[in-house]
Amino acid sequence: MNADSDIKIIAEKWFEAFNEQDLEKLLSLYDEDAQHYSPKLKVRHPETNGLIMGKPALKTWWQEAFDSLPSLRYWPFALTANGERVCMEYIRRVENEPDMLVAEVLQVKNGLIVESRVYHG
Repeated sequence: MNADSDIKIIAEKWFEAFNEQDLEKLLSLYDEDAQHYSPKLKVRHPETNGLIMGKPALKTWWQEAFDSLPSLRYWPFALTANGERVCMEYIRRVENEPDMLVAEVLQVKNGLIVESRVYHG
């Protein structure tokens, strides 16, 4: 396998963990000091300015999402890997909400996600 294949495997594991709402499996893909940026974070928790850092903050954020949106699922349609980054394009689906197109970039070092950035309209 090459580095681009390895990083795509991390992205595939990310989707699997997220869609199973398996918080521990999802967190196992992240570095202890990982950073996560999301426009939804900025809206729901303005004090963060959209940025959280560290596994405890990630755990709180995703647990909140899983608890409040039990039907939340991501349907990937494109993964583009380049070196230490993978861009994931997916559809966010939640019952009774319109689908949302999302792009998310994962920065990976030493086999763990150190940064994730979400983009959507």
